[in-house]
Amino acid sequence: MIISELKIYNFRRFKSKDGLPGLHITFHKGLNALIGENDSGKTAVIDALKLVLLTQSNEYIRPMDDDFYKSTHGEECSEFKIDCRITNFTQNEAKNFIEYLKFEKNGEKVEYILELHYRAWKEGHKIFQELRVGDVDDSVSIDGKARDLLKAVYLKPLRDAKREMSSGRGSRISQILLSHPVFKGKKEHAIKDIFQEANTQIEEYFTNDPEGKCILQTICNNLELFNDRGQASNAEFKTSDIQLKSILESLSLNAPEINPGLGELNLLFIAAELLLLKDDNDGGMKLALIEELEAHLHPQAQLRLINYLQNEYNENDVQIIISTHSPILASKINLKNLILMKDGAGYDLAEGKTGLQKGDYLFLQRFLDSTKANLFFAKGIIMVEGDAENILIPVIADILGYPLEKYGISIVNVGSTAFLRYSRIMVREDGQTINIPVSVITDCDVKPYDVDPVTKRKTFNEKIIESEQNEKEKNEKYTEGSVHGFTSPRWTLEYCIAMSSLSEDFHKAVHYGKKILNAREHISLTDKKITEANKIVEEEKKQWHDLSQAEKAYKIYNLMLNGDGKSSLKAIVSQCLASILRWRISVIPSELSQEKMIDLDLYSLKKDEEKRLELKTKIEEDQFLSYIVKAIKYAAGERD
Repeated sequence: MIISELKIYNFRRFKSKDGLPGLHITFHKGLNALIGENDSGKTAVIDALKLVLLTQSNEYIRPMDDDFYKSTHGEECSEFKIDCRITNFTQNEAKNFIEYLKFEKNGEKVEYILELHYRAWKEGHKIFQELRVGDVDDSVSIDGKARDLLKAVYLKPLRDAKREMSSGRGSRISQILLSHPVFKGKKEHAIKDIFQEANTQIEEYFTNDPEGKCILQTICNNLELFNDRGQASNAEFKTSDIQLKSILESLSLNAPEINPGLGELNLLFIAAELLLLKDDNDGGMKLALIEELEAHLHPQAQLRLINYLQNEYNENDVQIIISTHSPILASKINLKNLILMKDGAGYDLAEGKTGLQKGDYLFLQRFLDSTKANLFFAKGIIMVEGDAENILIPVIADILGYPLEKYGISIVNVGSTAFLRYSRIMVREDGQTINIPVSVITDCDVKPYDVDPVTKRKTFNEKIIESEQNEKEKNEKYTEGSVHGFTSPRWTLEYCIAMSSLSEDFHKAVHYGKKILNAREHISLTDKKITEANKIVEEEKKQWHDLSQAEKAYKIYNLMLNGDGKSSLKAIVSQCLASILRWRISVIPSELSQEKMIDLDLYSLKKDEEKRLELKTKIEEDQFLSYIVKAIKYAAGERD
């Protein structure tokens, strides 16, 4: 059996409206991963399930005052409700809940369904709770064995694995073992016989061994002296009557390493907790709730663990619901197993729930790495097709006053034009919209030249109308729901920059990049090489004086190209231009020269606000950079 649906009314941040739940979320068998930015409701989902089901570690779980919805305007609810729908019962599981189940016919198959209704309410300063089962209007309370079989395995976010696995009364490791079929419900066991045999040998030591007998005889002699008239006295050592529970409470689970780290201990603890999910055959709930699975685990350990969970529990009747903030885990988990929490809603990303096609899921399984998976944790997303945009857009955003980190914006470098295979993750098949603004920045890719079919000679042709048409078509292609397309008005990003008010800076950046690429003795620029590059720029400006801006841009852009029309300079040139732009808005110490700018850590320089505002205005008013400006502002949450 699995939790298939969860509905929450007025619990924590999830306010009910017009009788509808504040959160309605669906789960499936196997792994379910709750992902999303902070305060999106991941912990609330786990805590709601804990209130309804309780945990196998028998924690004290009660509703608290903070669990009741409170608005920022002072509105407060005095009651909250949580509904759980449990399905996929096996015959072995159904027999334990037979008086509580309802039945639905699905073709030739009869499906068993358990509807749980949890309610908590306040009367004065007291909080009351109840759990009922059945139809809402005709429900009954559930208790006894059935109630106990609903308990879930729960792992806290900041786990003290060492303490949990230590020996002691009521220790967690003893609870796990006592719930395992090998020990559950048994008064007699082989391990008890082992202890009893050891006890007998201990007792015999004091009666048969010379050293033990000496100790016992000394005690008896002393006791004889204490008694009246030297009355003889007898004494004997007896071990306590060992119970199986006491034996298991004396055990601790340890890692073989000396002083193991937190990561190793956490893996050991998780392995112990999952023991019950694999081997418990009493017909109870096989559900594990794990908060922040990545706690204390390095990246490779995270990958191994999530790979195990997906492969081991994907096709059986075990259900695992985890929450995570780790892009590494989010990239490794199959998209069909992810549930994106955003603005009080849980969006299932399984096939048929998004705008993705089946082939897209296979593609993303191969190419959705941790650098791209940060899109699941962002307030806004900018998708780009290459390194140039990836390097330059954060700098331009900083100049515009929209630093990406402050606004929670993630850049996703697709590395191609396969935007739809990523952007449609945020598109819903049912027409809903995930309220995460996604800007897709791409090139119009209309080359500003004609090629003679015979001589293959290129003749400059700006192709304004064709470029405008392509820009419009691409924007429409990538715009759907909260996803908006932003296409360059001319050929490529670099060509648009060469056409723009940043043309001179870009011209210098190209020659700086060429000097870096051609350097043999130096991996970066020297003062001499920068001076040489600046002279070349001035000479070319004189040569191109009579050309139009579009033709100059074409000349500058061609400086980056090889004979085959491709470029290995784009990333280097973008890095040089980024450094120049940062230099332009910085307070430059008098002892530093501009020639040093490529080698400087310009992030550490203080911004000159007047310079920044001047450059900001320059960029915002530039027609060839406006698509970048609009894309950044849209991802930051601004609407036209």
